[in-house]
Amino acid sequence: MASEAFEEIAETFEFLDDWEDRYRHVIELGKAMDGLDPALQVPATKVDGCASQVWLHPEIQGSGPGAIYSFKGESDAMIVRGLIAVLHALYSGLPAGEVLKVDAHAELARLGLDEHLSAQRSNGVRAMVQRIREQAAAVAA
Repeated sequence: MASEAFEEIAETFEFLDDWEDRYRHVIELGKAMDGLDPALQVPATKVDGCASQVWLHPEIQGSGPGAIYSFKGESDAMIVRGLIAVLHALYSGLPAGEVLKVDAHAELARLGLDEHLSAQRSNGVRAMVQRIREQAAAVAA
């Protein structure tokens, strides 16, 4: 059920055997991602539970379960910015009701990220996924 953008990342990861190459690719995804306006990097958009500074700002078109969900994000850590880009690929463009059905843990496991992130980074990813789900649930209600 993953988006086309996420499937492209998964396909690229299949060709990258070495975890160092995958790690670099995640960082490159973060560098290529549009940043979040500093004016939106405020306490309301800050994600708690991340070792780094992380902000996620929802961008929603419409209302109800069919509203199209997207977000912009920013982090002060390059690898985390890359993880935000991966989550953006996973969730952006989906109807809010579908966002709630995505098994982020299973999708990220396809990339091998679950095996190679520190406990702190894994907790941070969980916190970001939780924030995304909360934003989508609020719109879908």
